[in-house]
Order: sequence, then C-alpha cells, then structure tokens
Amino acid sequence: MPFLELDTNLPAGGLPPALAQDLCVAAADILGKPAERVNVTVRSGLPMVVAGTAEPCAQLLVSSIGVVGSAEQNQRHSARFFDVLTAQLGLGPERIVIRFYPLEPWQIGKNRTVMTFL
Repeated sequence: MPFLELDTNLPAGGLPPALAQDLCVAAADILGKPAERVNVTVRSGLPMVVAGTAEPCAQLLVSSIGVVGSAEQNQRHSARFFDVLTAQLGLGPERIVIRFYPLEPWQIGKNRTVMTFL
C-alpha cells in the first residue's frame, strides 16, 4: 500500500488538474502495485526552501511495503519519479527532492486492523 505525499510551493492553480490521479497511476506502474492500493496527497502553495532558495520546488515522500527498501530499488524509482515530476510540474530535477521510506505491514491501519492481518 504505497503512500505518496507531494509538497510544493507552486500555487494550486499552476498545477495540472489531474496531478493526484496521474501520480497515482505513475506510482502504481513504478512501484508495481495496483492503483487501487496507492494513496496520494498533493499540498500546494507551501512556504518551502530547497537547496537554500525558495524558488519553485517540490518534495515527494514515497512510503510503501516491500518496494522502497534498498538503494538499488530507489535508484530505479527515483529516475522514473523524476521523469514524471519534471514533466508534470515544469521544474528542473535540481528543484525536486524525493525521500523514500520503507514501511512494515504493522505500521498501516486499514479496515479496523493493520495490513499484517489482511
């Protein structure tokens, strides 16, 4: 069950209308998970600084079970997420930061239990 959280200082009106849905589809493909399990949050217009400047920027947090736990995995994922984000946001790769966090099934609650028991 992947979670994507995109934070940006770009204004909401400057983002593609289907950005959250497009990120969902892209994440499903990149991470090899069904789109029905992908959760996406987009927060825009935030006060942010990346690399010492408040120029337009974005940070993506990717958390998931089993697919973001190694440097090799994340190197592949990073390249593909950068392709999506630079195209969707119109930012250069130097203005985007991606953080990967591996999750364990017991850390995600769903349907009144945790993923361990689903």
